[in-house]
Amino acid sequence: MNLDELAKQYGFGGRTFAVTGGAGVLGGEIARALAGCGANVAVIDRDPAPAGSFPAQTGVASDRFLLLEGDVLDKASVERAARQVVDRWGRLDGLVNAAGGNHPDATAGAGKPFFDLPEGALRHVSDLNLLGTVVPCQVCGKIMAQQKEGVILNVSSMNAFRPLTRIPAYSAAKAAVSNFTQWLAVHLAQEYSPAIRVNAIAPGFFLTDQNRFLLTEKETGELTVRGRQILAHTPMGRFGAPEDLVGGSLWLLSPMSAFVTGVVLPIDGGFSAFSGV
Repeated sequence: MNLDELAKQYGFGGRTFAVTGGAGVLGGEIARALAGCGANVAVIDRDPAPAGSFPAQTGVASDRFLLLEGDVLDKASVERAARQVVDRWGRLDGLVNAAGGNHPDATAGAGKPFFDLPEGALRHVSDLNLLGTVVPCQVCGKIMAQQKEGVILNVSSMNAFRPLTRIPAYSAAKAAVSNFTQWLAVHLAQEYSPAIRVNAIAPGFFLTDQNRFLLTEKETGELTVRGRQILAHTPMGRFGAPEDLVGGSLWLLSPMSAFVTGVVLPIDGGFSAFSGV
């Protein structure tokens, strides 16, 4: 492959991607990166308003962003959003499932034994992460099946490799996301087209609003015992920054990974490779 052809492989000009949870920290970073590489990007979020700043942040024309309200647990709302994407740009080349997260009420700890975690909180975390991935894959995967090509990128977690203490619902749901990613990769390739690929990234530990209460002390901002333990088991010795997700994500979404499907790629600073000794 010559260098000009190689450069084109990472150009996303004329291609259209939908990013669920795209107004959030990690989803927003991927959405902005795709737009910066030439893609049309539809941000699908329960509150897409924060993504209104993306054109100014990226220097990309506002008509390359489409901000759509959608709830990943409401199939009808995802279908409405997907129709708007296809009506606007004629097709859908890729889906990034970045919607997800944990909830403090589903987190065990001092004064909150596992046995007493409320069913509603456990169900919320499980549904948000697993069904919130499955439903957009149903809607957007159907479009890709009709096109006979497309790429899906799910967001799993280090919790899928080894469950972490205190967060049972999140760990179990992300393990299910990894398993579902492999299942869907095989299903779409065999039943519809080998040009439809499904992969996932597994972020390590990123200091975001959803986990800040676990990793830092609210009063002082100092690391908690848990935060210190994580860094001690991360060979690179730091938490991830949102931009750390970009390289692996763009690779899995690009033609450069054309023979890669059904993988879960750790982006974790070496956490998954370290035995602790």
